[in-house]
Amino acid sequence: MNQINPISTENTKQHFKVLDGLRGVAAIAVVLFHFMEFVYPDISKNFIGHGFLAVDFFFCLSGFVIAYAYDHRIASMGVTAFFKLRLIRLHPLVLLSAILGLLAFFITWDNGGKVYDWITIGLSFISSALLIPLPIMTERGFSLIAFNSPAWSLFFEYMANVVYAFFLYKISNRNLILCIILSIVALVAAGYHAGILIGGWDGKSFLDGLARVSFSFMMGLLLYRFRWIISSSLGFVSLSLLLLLTFMLPFFSINWLTEVLVIVVIYPLLIALGAGTHVNAKIGKVCSFLGDLSYPLYMTHYALLWFFVNYYTKYHPESWELFFIVSGGTLVMIGFAYLVLKVYDLPLRRYLSSNKTGKN
Repeated sequence: MNQINPISTENTKQHFKVLDGLRGVAAIAVVLFHFMEFVYPDISKNFIGHGFLAVDFFFCLSGFVIAYAYDHRIASMGVTAFFKLRLIRLHPLVLLSAILGLLAFFITWDNGGKVYDWITIGLSFISSALLIPLPIMTERGFSLIAFNSPAWSLFFEYMANVVYAFFLYKISNRNLILCIILSIVALVAAGYHAGILIGGWDGKSFLDGLARVSFSFMMGLLLYRFRWIISSSLGFVSLSLLLLLTFMLPFFSINWLTEVLVIVVIYPLLIALGAGTHVNAKIGKVCSFLGDLSYPLYMTHYALLWFFVNYYTKYHPESWELFFIVSGGTLVMIGFAYLVLKVYDLPLRRYLSSNKTGKN
């Protein structure tokens, strides 16, 4: 998920409902990908092995939404007000995910008689709560955000928002296109060097994450500014299937090039089509539900996933058992995310919004 970002933006009335729905579909795909990456360490055997590309879809969607919501008013509202709105929208779940990750660590980690390194744990928790990269924790694979690894994309989302507020919102479209071309070069270099565009989540692949967010976020801005919105009768289901297919692509000898093409061509096209697709009221409600669910699901599922990892490592269930475990586990995570949304995220955001200085 931004890198998961809300389509229902602050103080705006219009909603791109199909994009809401696609964001939810991508978030569920991320959950399935994380389940299966523990089952199949060889990512090429994972049926949804390209699920990590959902992050690039989120980044592009974020750029589109930020341009839609703020391009016309950030100059008048000011940078401080913009940052307040973004923090209120995003950070409550960052804090909760850090707490959940810490609890999951203590509950699930079999330390094998080793003494806890309290300094490492404490610093890692502070890092996770403040979304400051700190890849020092061996027990969590040296992830940038130790107690909620998927939050690495939120760090880059924050950085993209900062660059937008100070620079991107006011540059000309010509210069934006130039920046996009340079970011494509960086994306190609990252893919060629690593052979796969999964990087960004740990210290070693930090620059890969920078390349991924740079292109996709700016491309999303350009999509909105040029009004590249394509009227389509494909519908939500068809677009969802097309999105899912990009996560299920087989792996090739030039796999990285396939991923670059998906990021540079397919995702901007899907967003343009989704923005121009209208749905009836019933499908619209489904899309809104998926959109509301996507961010809490993305931010909370990884803490619960560690319980599955412990179970799988200990019992090695058969394939038929895995089907029910993964399916049931995904439903549990969706239910938990919905509970978090209703009981914690929405009430807290309403409270913070009502108490912040100067509504915009």
